[in-house]
Amino acid sequence: MEREPIDSSVIASMGYDAAWRVLELEFRQSREIYAYYDVSPEEYSAFRSAESKGIYLNTVFKLRDYRCIRVDQDKT
Repeated sequence: MEREPIDSSVIASMGYDAAWRVLELEFRQSREIYAYYDVSPEEYSAFRSAESKGIYLNTVFKLRDYRCIRVDQDKT
């Protein structure tokens, strides 16, 4: 999945596949990439437009308990 750089101290890049409803986040400090499943286009839009991606991640997104996996970076 193609990810775009994000202006955030927590998230380095973000990508979304609307057909599969999968959101990928690359974390700035660890460089780890996680795929979150069954994320609605509305949720993705809200995340993208949040003033602080880190605050949104921790106070809204993570509370929704999306199924996620760590992505093998050799396959991205």
